[in-house]
Amino acid sequence: MAIVINLDVELAKKKMSVTDLAAAIDLAVANVSILKNGRAKAVRFTTLDAICSVLGCQPGDILSYVPDEVP
Repeated sequence: MAIVINLDVELAKKKMSVTDLAAAIDLAVANVSILKNGRAKAVRFTTLDAICSVLGCQPGDILSYVPDEVP
C-alpha cells in the first residue's frame, strides 16, 4: 500500500496510549487500533480532525505517501 499511517509515532511522541486516544476522540479502541496498525481502508475527515486536535499535529504527520516500487 502506498499510504503509510504513522499514528503509532505520533502517539509515542505524546506518550499516549491507544486507549487514551480512543477515549479522547470518542471512538472504539478497536477502531483506533486498526488505524494505528495500518489495516484501515478509510478514515473519515472528522476522525482525522479529532486525532490531529488531540495530538496537536497535522494530517501529514499521521499519513504519508510512499510510492510502490516499480519492477
